[in-house]
Amino acid sequence: MKRVFFLVVTGLLVSGIALNGFSQEEKKKKTEDVEILTTAVCDQCKERIEHDLSFEKGIRYVELDLETKIVTVKYNPHKTNPEKIREAISKIGYDADDIEADPKAYEKLPMCCKKDAPPH
Repeated sequence: MKRVFFLVVTGLLVSGIALNGFSQEEKKKKTEDVEILTTAVCDQCKERIEHDLSFEKGIRYVELDLETKIVTVKYNPHKTNPEKIREAISKIGYDADDIEADPKAYEKLPMCCKKDAPPH
């Protein structure tokens, strides 16, 4: 009887640990994507946005396509959301969808990175 009890308890513990490990693994892998239209115009803009966003909490991957001016972000939805990402882009100095660039950050951008700068 003790042996059966021991086997049942051991089985429950092992399955509980396996399920707990699986759920934690799912949380680690869970990411969502968002595409945000920016006012980036050059390689400096691309480098600045990709670099600065990569340090934001919850962001796993950033890539800016200069042709379309769309930045694609993979993020952990438990740590951030698209609105916070748009705000972060604004604080770097660029428009992000319908959010205007932070005026102070925009003024600090090089002339080639301003909205009205010609593509180069």
